[in-house]
Amino acid sequence: MNDMSNVLLNDVLYVGIDDTDSQEGMCTTYITCVIIRELKDCGFKIQGYPRLIRLNPFARFKTRGNGALSFKLLVDSDEEIEKAKKIVLKEVEELSELGEERTNPGVVFYSGKITHELKEFSIRTIQNIVTIEEAEELATSVGAEFFKFKKGRGIIGALAAIGCPLDDRTYEFLAYRTPENRGTERMIGHESVREMNRQTYPETFDNVDDGYTAIEPHTPCPVLYGIRGESPEAVKKAHDMVEVGETIESYCIFKSNQHTDMHLQFIDEISEMEQFKCYIFEAEVSQNPHVIEGGHIIFTAADGSGEIECAAYEPTKQFRDVVRKLAQGDKLRIYGGIGEKGTLNVEKFEILELAPTYKTLNPICKCGKRMKSAGAGKGYKCPKCGEKLREAEKEKIPVSRSIEKGFYEVPPSARRHLSKPIVRMGESD
Repeated sequence: MNDMSNVLLNDVLYVGIDDTDSQEGMCTTYITCVIIRELKDCGFKIQGYPRLIRLNPFARFKTRGNGALSFKLLVDSDEEIEKAKKIVLKEVEELSELGEERTNPGVVFYSGKITHELKEFSIRTIQNIVTIEEAEELATSVGAEFFKFKKGRGIIGALAAIGCPLDDRTYEFLAYRTPENRGTERMIGHESVREMNRQTYPETFDNVDDGYTAIEPHTPCPVLYGIRGESPEAVKKAHDMVEVGETIESYCIFKSNQHTDMHLQFIDEISEMEQFKCYIFEAEVSQNPHVIEGGHIIFTAADGSGEIECAAYEPTKQFRDVVRKLAQGDKLRIYGGIGEKGTLNVEKFEILELAPTYKTLNPICKCGKRMKSAGAGKGYKCPKCGEKLREAEKEKIPVSRSIEKGFYEVPPSARRHLSKPIVRMGESD
């Protein structure tokens, strides 16, 4: 823990929290919502919306959604500062399920300018792998105070959530369940969600997926539903339209880097790629798509520097039907990340150029009938007149493609938190 000595009175105190998710269902967003509610009950003022910052989706020790939280608290005295810190730390300790091995919370308090170093650290945490030691070193250098529970890995995300620049941002409305309902079937009116989507899309998005209610989690966490959109007003309007058959304990609107493609890095060559990172790159399909065990579709993309296997996994459902239509020679711009097996998980792609495809037919006899093979190495024979050709070229017939140039993406149910849906592709690209 570093002693925080640069907090100024009448200043903003940044609070960052991370790594409190658990397999049993607790989530960092809910803990943050509880903390904010208690702080407000004690007379504190929160400036702006709390932030929900998603980190590298391939980080080894990530929580379920790999999300970190931060908010800005107005402070007027040393006593207020100490009181606020005690409330935050008490709630994190009590609500985090510390008995779980993978739950290692961290809390960061910071007051001062958001420096270039803090912003750069945040981006690295979203695009790369960052260590606890790096987080501790940065926190010490900028005068932030950090608290570690158990291994304290959460200080990485807590610091990143404070420093993250949000040139592009979205908002999420999260409604929470009462304790007695957690772990039971969620009572959400699905038709009301479909109607909400009809009236608010694209200001809200990823609400439904082929009839499936995409705003509803499928874990025993406290979240009843989450609505994502372009503004606080849009997600609040959408929330007001959703009908539920159970009590909502509380709700919170978060400002976020979700669905901004912030995890992706532009690269010029496949040879520059590293495992556990996410990229945007242009390449050519060098091997046609094929199905492997489990229903996953694999194709190979290549450029002058190398090649990489690209995958549309079974959970991407109908997206695989699009991938099946790719052909050798197609030129693509691909968005995705490299996991443990070294295969690139495709999030979306843009077809830049379609390769011409052909089917081959036996030559036509001079009598007008199409010839048949006379046997291996024996040429062709006409079934009508008996004419034989020892050597002849097959006829190449152009085949129309059942796919067009443009963007294609995985469905909402398979979309990563950070992946930008096509409907947002004009936003801060």
